[in-house]
Amino acid sequence: MLRSVLRASTTRLGVTGSRFCSSASDKLVITEVDDKTGYATVTLNRPPVNSLNLELLTAISETLDDLQNNKSRGMILTSSSKSVFSAGLDIMEMYKPKVDRMKEFWSTLQDVWFKLYGSPFPTVAAINGHSPAGGCLLSLCCEYRVMCQNYTIGLNETRLGIVAPTWFMASMRNTMSRRDAELALTLGTLFTTDEALKVGLVDEVATSKEDAIAKATAFLDKFKKISPQARSMTKQALRSKDIMELEDNRTQDIELFVYAVTQPKVQKGLEMYLEALKAKSAK
Repeated sequence: MLRSVLRASTTRLGVTGSRFCSSASDKLVITEVDDKTGYATVTLNRPPVNSLNLELLTAISETLDDLQNNKSRGMILTSSSKSVFSAGLDIMEMYKPKVDRMKEFWSTLQDVWFKLYGSPFPTVAAINGHSPAGGCLLSLCCEYRVMCQNYTIGLNETRLGIVAPTWFMASMRNTMSRRDAELALTLGTLFTTDEALKVGLVDEVATSKEDAIAKATAFLDKFKKISPQARSMTKQALRSKDIMELEDNRTQDIELFVYAVTQPKVQKGLEMYLEALKAKSAK
């Protein structure tokens, strides 16, 4: 399926799409398109920490479809929170789950990864808050990352006794050196903004969300004189191996996720984590 989507997308580039905007405050994803630049700012809007549940992932997936259908000139991904970009996957999707919903949840996360990692339009993450685990994954899928100071980012799954899926790993290897990625993944490192810049996990540091968006816009401006079709085809050629690997093993990946999460030890660990969170919030 994705092979045909990627091939088809390269034939539709370079055409200015119609402007659209969804700005209702109760929307899980808010999309605003700048009339002058044609760039879309996509804001994650599930307070308090943009935990990625099925509904938010579905909204992100649909937004990416809309951007592609409107021949987007570029996307900036950011958050409505003042301190969190995304806290990662919603633990309630995995604790005492209904198997059918859990399969849909993981399949939708795969969809988001396919569409964002392989998007025909250029993408930037304006990271205006903490970005662990799944939040880091969304950032890694983008082609460029601008991060505000005094936050943390990383794939910290091993600290929770979890193994990051191979496509999470591929996203990090595509961004950092293989050696730095191996150390980060095995240690479950959460980098500070300055540390992330040093290892190449982020590309620029910003002083504020507004500064991050301005720098993200400047990155997108670099492609103004580049053929959209040539740019997209080059990006997809570079990322196609990772994309095809998941596409060929998609069902197996879902079954593996369900098997791992439903193990009694994992469920007990999730229960203890939730209890710790409740105790912390009660103080």
